[in-house]
Amino acid sequence: MFGDNKTIRGFVCGIFLSILTVYLQIFLYQHISFIRNSMLLNYTTINPIIFGGLSGFGALLGDSIKSYFKRQLDIQPGASWFPFDQVDYIFGGIFFISFYIRLTYLEYIALFLMWFLLHPLTTLLGYLFKLKDSPL
Repeated sequence: MFGDNKTIRGFVCGIFLSILTVYLQIFLYQHISFIRNSMLLNYTTINPIIFGGLSGFGALLGDSIKSYFKRQLDIQPGASWFPFDQVDYIFGGIFFISFYIRLTYLEYIALFLMWFLLHPLTTLLGYLFKLKDSPL
């Protein structure tokens, strides 16, 4: 239904890694003033399990929904589907964290643009480190 690349184990591990990432963000926020001064969020008030769980779940759910539609349109797994491959996890993550943290519309737009622009960079890095088959 979602393709052979989607598994329950991957979904659960993705949420767990999202929670660990928030713990890392909190650590960096507390110990590096440059990061603390440039963040939209005050990480001292964030529960990492709730925030990481919601953002990870939302991102993975958004990706799964996009994958479902790719299968329905007979687009092969791993094949590029611009712009949906770049925004699926962003919309899902933003939607679910909005139940926990309220940002201004401008902050949501900034968050969306930041992640939209970072996606090609992280995809290219994955390709260079041989973690992905394509740089796109």
